[in-house]
Amino acid sequence: MGVTDLRSTLAALAPGTQLRDGLERVLRGRTGAIVVLGHDEVVEGMCSGGFALDVEFTPARLRELAKMDGAVIIDYFGTGRIRHANAQLLPDPAIDSTETGMRHRTAQRVAIQTGYPVVSVSQSMHTIALYLGRRRHVLEDSDLLLSKANQALATLERYQSRFDEVLATLTALEIEDLVTVRDVVAVVQRMEMVVRIWQELDAYVVELGTDGRLLLLQVEELVSGVLRDRELIFADYTSADLDDLVHRLSALDPAQLANPTDVARALRIPLLGQGLETPLEARGHRMLSRIPRLPRAVAAAIIEHAGSLQRLLSATTEELQQVEGVGPLRARAVREGLSRLAESSILEQRFV
Repeated sequence: MGVTDLRSTLAALAPGTQLRDGLERVLRGRTGAIVVLGHDEVVEGMCSGGFALDVEFTPARLRELAKMDGAVIIDYFGTGRIRHANAQLLPDPAIDSTETGMRHRTAQRVAIQTGYPVVSVSQSMHTIALYLGRRRHVLEDSDLLLSKANQALATLERYQSRFDEVLATLTALEIEDLVTVRDVVAVVQRMEMVVRIWQELDAYVVELGTDGRLLLLQVEELVSGVLRDRELIFADYTSADLDDLVHRLSALDPAQLANPTDVARALRIPLLGQGLETPLEARGHRMLSRIPRLPRAVAAAIIEHAGSLQRLLSATTEELQQVEGVGPLRARAVREGLSRLAESSILEQRFV
């Protein structure tokens, strides 16, 4: 049975692809169609009538074959060839379907039974619907998708700006050794919101295909450093596995994400007697990442030697040279770099 994820299927159906071109020709021709994007023994076993083919897929061929009432079977993710046309599909009638129209109900059942994507072009509704397993996704016009994507982009810009603000505040608090659980949670909340909007925009980019290239550039410019910051913040304040923390945060619903206590629990940060006001001490990963030309392995060794950001900030060049891989020049560069970062952070906060 076929196993195809929604993302790769939407990419195959995006504007600018041959498959989308063929489906839009069918839509403009107002004939309707069922197109199964996969072929194996299971699919062959539910085909009745029609005729077998083994020809290369082209948009024009799909349009002509769709003029007949039956389904078109394309081994799209395999050989890319049309294997059957004008076929009557006979899926298991015991499979539950939420659809009412015959064509859509058949498409949904075939998608569930075979695991392959099935596309239904509605003549009366003038829509293209994708069925993948039990999921149904209506392919929207590029102009409508771009409108939604631009709204999401404007939201991302606002959240990214707020994230930058709370991240700068966290940096100043780290230098002054005043960080609490609440401060770290505030950064993570904004960061997770940015990531979620980013994921929504990424789905639009995939579905837009060639029409989404400019949008992709804008999104990448906005969030290029967010995932790196997330990794460094987790390394500074938690000892849990990165993938586990990402999963736990993504599992929070909007109400839980807005609750600082729930976020702290998801981060596996213990809330002691002072609760969210419990003091925390950064290890220094994020601060050292801002030192130019400092390899990650050397930075990790420096952090292990110092033990915390405060000890790192007070370390002399002689103490830094005790770390393997840190000579006099690198020790001076780290010392001066940390001093500049501390001064600029304090000055920025004073003028906010």
